[in-house]
Amino acid sequence: MNPDFDPKIQVEVDPNEDTEWNDILRAHGIIPEKPKDASDEIEEAMMEAVNKHHENRLENKTLDELDDLEDEEDEDFLEEYRQKRIAEMKKLASKSKFGQVYGINKPEYKDEVTDASKESIVVVHMSLNSSLQSRLLAHALQQLASKYPEIKFVDILASRAVEHYPESNCPTLLIYKDGDVVKQYVTLALIAGNQTKPVDIENILVDCGAIKKDDRRLIVNQLDDE
Repeated sequence: MNPDFDPKIQVEVDPNEDTEWNDILRAHGIIPEKPKDASDEIEEAMMEAVNKHHENRLENKTLDELDDLEDEEDEDFLEEYRQKRIAEMKKLASKSKFGQVYGINKPEYKDEVTDASKESIVVVHMSLNSSLQSRLLAHALQQLASKYPEIKFVDILASRAVEHYPESNCPTLLIYKDGDVVKQYVTLALIAGNQTKPVDIENILVDCGAIKKDDRRLIVNQLDDE
């Protein structure tokens, strides 16, 4: 046998060609995958979005809404979501132990706020009775307290919380988590001023993780506003 003979034949391959040979080479990782056409990528992304939307079409349905779909959806598929929704309701109910705004005094602050925030989010309103914004905030927090009973809402007169606390700083909104202040607003100027509504405070609670972005109670709130 000729010692100079090389049984490995070098073949020029265009990796961008659509040939059966190239498919074999790609399958074995010898040549890279052919780059996707931009229009193909857009179409693929759109199909993925449509499929994901279809798969999650029952994600925000209540139990009553699921019952209304009995003639339209597969029974096993519906039952899966019913059980999921029931489990979510039980979990929420186990955490729902507040439901109102609690008035507290300075000696109670550590137990009712700092320590309590290690178990659940605590929202503190340092209030001033003569302040219009403080009354607006108090009204908003009362609504949110009943809507989100797993979050603890407390009210303390600013003058009782901090000696000589400036009235111009009222209302002050503090949000505690794990023993620390994670959000602080001095007056409502950085929220929506005198136009502050419960939904504005709700958005703050979403930002700090007290309410999940996919919480169905948020969706209900949006529908009510519309």
